[in-house]
Amino acid sequence: MPRLVSVFMRPAIMLCGLVWMGCVTVLADATAAKEADVLRVQFRNQGSSGKRIRTVVGEVIVEAQDGGVMMLADDGHLWTLQPEQIQKRTSVTGPLSVVSEDAMEQRLLEEVGGQPGEADFAIHRTDHYWIVYNSSEAYAKRVGGLFESLYRSFYTYWENQHWDLPEPRFPLVAVLLKDRKSFVKYGKADIGDSVENMIGYYNLSTNRMTTFNVPNWERNVSTIIHEATHQLAYNCGLQTRFADNPMWVSEGLATFFESPDRRKPGRWRGVGRVNRTNLARWQRYQRNRPTDSLGRLLSDDNRYRNTATAADAYGEGWALTYFLMKARRKQYVQYLRQLSEGKPLAVQSPRSRIEMFESALGADLDTIDRQFVKFMRRVR
Repeated sequence: MPRLVSVFMRPAIMLCGLVWMGCVTVLADATAAKEADVLRVQFRNQGSSGKRIRTVVGEVIVEAQDGGVMMLADDGHLWTLQPEQIQKRTSVTGPLSVVSEDAMEQRLLEEVGGQPGEADFAIHRTDHYWIVYNSSEAYAKRVGGLFESLYRSFYTYWENQHWDLPEPRFPLVAVLLKDRKSFVKYGKADIGDSVENMIGYYNLSTNRMTTFNVPNWERNVSTIIHEATHQLAYNCGLQTRFADNPMWVSEGLATFFESPDRRKPGRWRGVGRVNRTNLARWQRYQRNRPTDSLGRLLSDDNRYRNTATAADAYGEGWALTYFLMKARRKQYVQYLRQLSEGKPLAVQSPRSRIEMFESALGADLDTIDRQFVKFMRRVR
């Protein structure tokens, strides 16, 4: 029977703990909604204890022939609902209205307070973020300052590339946990046991980033900026949620933005500094780098998902992004624009991924690879 199938990918275990929590969705006999039809759907939430009934109002993104739907809710959550989950659905007249501030606050506190022993959450608001925390208020404010610094720098950077990105449509939500124990407990309910190997993640389905107060503040800064960059990229139109976004692009952008200030540990210097952790990974990998390495990085995401190769993939993904940003910026931005136009659930073949890249860069892969390696030899 045709159906809409959503499968969480299992992220690779990273030495640095900076892991993107993504989601791969496979579609059978389904079509994208021609217009933004708005529905009110009552469904049985399979992800919660007791499979409770809940109601969501959202835009239909994709609909399967058997009645399964992917829908974008009024708070930015993407729901993939099977027909057997759906209890009732009714059409809503007019466009989708974004959730009100009062309703958003109530939802967030009910959600986090619904976990046993986790009723001590509060919310800190900044100009652009909703920070749900059970750590100290001082820590939430400090992280909020980092978020806003990134927000300003992110938009300024892309404006300088002549890309006028829209402001996020939905609230930007971050969940800050007081310690690793609290993080793992919360994360298991959210994404499962894979959280054991993480210190932070951005969830494409819920549109939220989650982390905890890591004792090493410098590492904390990197994690916060890394995951918040994912969140911004998927909320401003730079990337499209559930489209075919190569992991080297997503992770390359996040590592390009994340570099902490080595002269003043624990601070963030801004966009595009040399990422020392990933430069070291690249340099180690480059000594015995296979001749087909770039093609494999571009054509599929397996190197990121494999524990044995993930560190090398992060190093090469950052190095490639750094090279393109510094030496082929105009062509790279054009490539990102093409990727941003991808449709949810549409998957490119490995060869198509490479051809798109070659077309945007105006050269074949071997030529690009030689230029890339030569450029990176000079980076210190």
